[in-house]
Amino acid sequence: MKKLFTLAMLAVVFTFAACTDETEPAPVNPIETENEVVSGAITANTTWTADNMYELASKVVVEDGITLTIEAGTIIKGRTGVGSLATGLIVAKGGKLMAVGTSAKPIIFTSIEDNIEIGQLMGSNLTSEDVEKWGGLIMLGKAPISAENGDTESQIEGIPASDAFGAYGGDIANDNSGTLKYVSVRHGGALIGDGNEINGITLGGVGSGTIMDYIEVYATLDDGIEFFGGTVNVSNLIISHQQDDGIDIDMNYSGTITNFLVQHGGNSTDEGLEIDGPEGSTNTTGLFTLKNGTVKSLGGADVGTPADLKSKAQGTIDNVIFSGYAAGDDLLKIRASYQNDCADAKADAFTYLIDANATLKLIESNFAGVKVYTKVDGCSVPNADQTAAEAVSTPSTSAAGANTTVFANWTAASIAGDL
Repeated sequence: MKKLFTLAMLAVVFTFAACTDETEPAPVNPIETENEVVSGAITANTTWTADNMYELASKVVVEDGITLTIEAGTIIKGRTGVGSLATGLIVAKGGKLMAVGTSAKPIIFTSIEDNIEIGQLMGSNLTSEDVEKWGGLIMLGKAPISAENGDTESQIEGIPASDAFGAYGGDIANDNSGTLKYVSVRHGGALIGDGNEINGITLGGVGSGTIMDYIEVYATLDDGIEFFGGTVNVSNLIISHQQDDGIDIDMNYSGTITNFLVQHGGNSTDEGLEIDGPEGSTNTTGLFTLKNGTVKSLGGADVGTPADLKSKAQGTIDNVIFSGYAAGDDLLKIRASYQNDCADAKADAFTYLIDANATLKLIESNFAGVKVYTKVDGCSVPNADQTAAEAVSTPSTSAAGANTTVFANWTAASIAGDL
């Protein structure tokens, strides 16, 4: 941010006027200060303070064993760029981010194009359709994941395998990557590869020792927040105007997301929720929980769809309201897979939903209905399977959904009038 030292300016103006006969003083150029530019690896414990504006010039990496502390009210802006020039903050395995804001002084990650200034909660020049202006926030930990081929570790998408800071996963369920409270991430989603954008927030193998409470993602090209395995719990989460999925769960994430709001639409969007289960043969028993949530379309050219429970999704959706979607596109999608010339259903979200000891559950939630689908070539879903899914998926009109008052005043969504 560039500060204007108005007292100094006035002094110059008054002196000039007193020494000349001119009625109009000559223009005075303001004294300016530059943002504090950061780039590359953070190799020593560091604190970013609220009286500075921080400018990410590249991918900035909090290395293993290092803690980055960000004071309440601090604003961080990422430069615009794609591919290797995409900017973002990455917390590597073993690193920690201590970003504790308040409702009066949230910590804001946004674009260099955003005209927000120190002390403000929102700028005036970017809208909900302004995405891909920088990358996003990536946090990586040592908690269990279920990657392909039985792998317990993986490399986060978009980071080359030669970059060790992109690794995540392990066997420490309570791994601690830090604390995030009252953090808002805005206008991200830069392209980092062919068809591959950075999410607003990416969590790879982040453990339950990490605290995430009062989190916002606003206006991002890709997913709002994506979990690649891990056990971290998130509460009071709001996602608005994502152009892909709101909450995306992969690799058998087994934490709990409590009191969440996903609201999307506009010119481009996809699912409110997209949920996959384990990809490999390890860490296959964990179950996610989505509790006390509201998932809704705000309308527009693309109203989106509510949820896709796919690829062995397993967990519980409890007290969640889905609303605002177009008729025919308002059903929760449940994936089925078939074998033996399409005669028998095999393990997938559908079988987990209808099993006597179900591991995929829809509890006390309000939705239009469910639709079973399959991606198996040459197979179609038997009527009996659709009926079986409907029998265990009864909508509840008593669902209360999210308490959205906790998002008032401090979030971009609230200031923009979306609550």
